[in-house]
Amino acid sequence: MIGRKRKTYKPSQGAAAVVTGAASGIGRGFAYEIVRRGGSVICVDVDEQGAKAVAEELSSLGEGRAIGYQCDVSDAAQMETLANKADELLGRPVTLLINNAGVWVGGPMGKVSLEDWRWCLDVNLWGVIHGCHFFTPKFKELGYGGIINVASIAGFTAVPSFTTYNVTKSAVMSLSETLAAELTGTDIQVTALCPSAVKTNVVANGRLSERTSKMANKVIGTSVFSETPEQVARTSLNALDRRDMYIMPQFDSRLLWRLKRFAPRTYAKIIGEVYKSNSA
Repeated sequence: MIGRKRKTYKPSQGAAAVVTGAASGIGRGFAYEIVRRGGSVICVDVDEQGAKAVAEELSSLGEGRAIGYQCDVSDAAQMETLANKADELLGRPVTLLINNAGVWVGGPMGKVSLEDWRWCLDVNLWGVIHGCHFFTPKFKELGYGGIINVASIAGFTAVPSFTTYNVTKSAVMSLSETLAAELTGTDIQVTALCPSAVKTNVVANGRLSERTSKMANKVIGTSVFSETPEQVARTSLNALDRRDMYIMPQFDSRLLWRLKRFAPRTYAKIIGEVYKSNSA
């Protein structure tokens, strides 16, 4: 980036952004926060009506351009088309990508169907791969930009009966680390978001066994560390501006992250007891 000092560049300020899964939840929170910071946003979602509704709400605020766009992130061709159209839709080059779209699958190994495995992998992992694959070259050409890949506390907690979801989120963390390493020395910042309990529609819209659905709703509904999507988005964009590698907006996610690394056996016992108590 010619003439721009990396220490003062803040990717979230005045961004031209693409946010996937923007029709609800954390994605919607990101879209609103980006516009509040003087930016413009393409609200991407497989739910066309939902994406356009969020864009219309944002446009009514009069603070920035917002566009609703239907796209299935698991489809490479659709994501490539989005990447090719994005600059024209926003009226300027895209500078920020939020790979947020995700689904939840839960159940014991051997009980979750292979069809559900593929659905979860296609959206949660391939959706992020497609976003990074098609937008990273654009950021390189531009010389700067920001990428937030939405992973989860599930990427490192390895809670039983959520193998499918856990695998996708741990892969997103690895992808983010690798891409950040590749882009070292550039003004392209890559950050992985790892929230714990956030009240969204992901459980209701997921494919979970009755037992895992009950446990997930209990944890999210009773967690004292639960945050709103708007709070998570605000914290995440601030962390991106600080060039943080990981964003763990809640205390419990930061605690478990440290406990697992410094006392893995103790962690395994604790997570096992928590699993049993919440699935009873």
